[in-house]
Amino acid sequence: MNTKYIILFLYFSVLFLIGYFAAKRIKNTKDYYVGGKKLNFWVVAFSARATGESAWLLLGLTGLGAMVGVSAFWVVLGEVIGVTVSWFFMAEKFKKLSDKYNSITIPDYLVSRFKPKGNTLRIVAATALSLFVIIYVSAQIDATGSAFESFLGWNYFTGAIVGFLIVLTYIFSGGFVAVAWSDLFQGLIMLIGLVGLPIVAYVSISSDVSISQELTKLDPSFLNIWGEGGLTLINIFTILGFVFIGLGFMGSPQLFVRFMSIKGISEIKKGRWVAFVFTILTDSCAVLIGIFGRYLLTSIDANPEDILGNGGQNVLPLLVEEIMPLTLIGLYIAAVLSAIMSTIDSLLVVASSAISRDFYQQIYKPKKTEVELAKISKIITLLLAVFALIIAMIVAITTPERTIFWFVIFGWSGIAATFCPTIILSLFWNKFNTKGAIASMITGFLSVPLFKFGFTSLDGVGIYFEKLGELGPSFILAIIIGIIVSSITSKQYVNSEIKSITE
Repeated sequence: MNTKYIILFLYFSVLFLIGYFAAKRIKNTKDYYVGGKKLNFWVVAFSARATGESAWLLLGLTGLGAMVGVSAFWVVLGEVIGVTVSWFFMAEKFKKLSDKYNSITIPDYLVSRFKPKGNTLRIVAATALSLFVIIYVSAQIDATGSAFESFLGWNYFTGAIVGFLIVLTYIFSGGFVAVAWSDLFQGLIMLIGLVGLPIVAYVSISSDVSISQELTKLDPSFLNIWGEGGLTLINIFTILGFVFIGLGFMGSPQLFVRFMSIKGISEIKKGRWVAFVFTILTDSCAVLIGIFGRYLLTSIDANPEDILGNGGQNVLPLLVEEIMPLTLIGLYIAAVLSAIMSTIDSLLVVASSAISRDFYQQIYKPKKTEVELAKISKIITLLLAVFALIIAMIVAITTPERTIFWFVIFGWSGIAATFCPTIILSLFWNKFNTKGAIASMITGFLSVPLFKFGFTSLDGVGIYFEKLGELGPSFILAIIIGIIVSSITSKQYVNSEIKSITE
């Protein structure tokens, strides 16, 4: 046990040092929110991937692999597609435009892109971002408590609060610079931990054993890529739901702010390959950890409820305890916490910027100095974090049967459905306008809870919407509404112009 705490102490010491040195580089809000737009491709690529994965990867996706087997690789496919599209087809264009507009937040970019007459666009963007970020951060705080509980036997609430205080300390001082460099450090720990564990697990399995045969005995559908029952309609909806998770990489603010922070286009061209390889390795290994963990833990007569309870999210901690030496268990605790904290810090900076810059400075107090705004940003960061902590505690008390996988996905879906369709259309469709952007964001924002809680309760078809998830249909609907509203308002504008000319 002492070894675990020593490794954790070293891990947290590095984070605090990063925060300390990063604080010395913060001169203005541009530094605080986007690192002065001077970060290199290694930092940005690892930061984007560490932020995009979160506890969902190490506890959620490993658990899904243990529950459903190889069909969890559909999630990997969706993630790879999403990362590829964002880095290879969207990043360069977004970087050029955000630099042209001198944007340091996503609402900044949208306002500069559409040049609206009022503040409605900025208000809608900042409000939606703030609300869903709080939900997303609360899911990560929840995962922090679960991680400390699983690995160290701590009380859940103690672990959640300790993790919350640690991440708040280094982000409070160093802003985006601290976030990005700590994400690089944490991303490396995640990569090493995720790639190493399935290798050790595979070596631990006797060569006389046929893993595929044993897994099939446990669950006949475990190695069926289509899931239980084969290629059925319900499984098609399930697969689509898994693949649609990757849509969130195509414009989510906490990820695209990384493209604002990178030094230049040449760095994006290098970073895209780092992000691509990182995604394939970490996501595939997460599923393999679940699969190997299901077999190894079952073969030692572990309690099935311990393995598959709560969506299988205990598989990684149990497997680490079973096959890893004591000196490395601390590394895996750090890996899980890395995934969690790299997401919390990024989200808090993004939400803080939305409120302090897009609400407070741009709308109400445009004459505030950089020094004053930096102080306000830190206060808002603290308040947002406290709100998220309160929500996490409430959910933990009222919904003990929740799983990390779907708790995180709801917050992820809300941010993605609100912003990704708007970002995509803003980059690739010249006729997309202010009214279309507002309509698209509102549609995505409202559709997520509607599909999550409304359509899933419908008799007969509810199960299909439950399997499909909320992100895919919300995303598609937001794009459709954005196109329709832009097309209608553009025609109205053209017709009025023609009428004024003829008169």
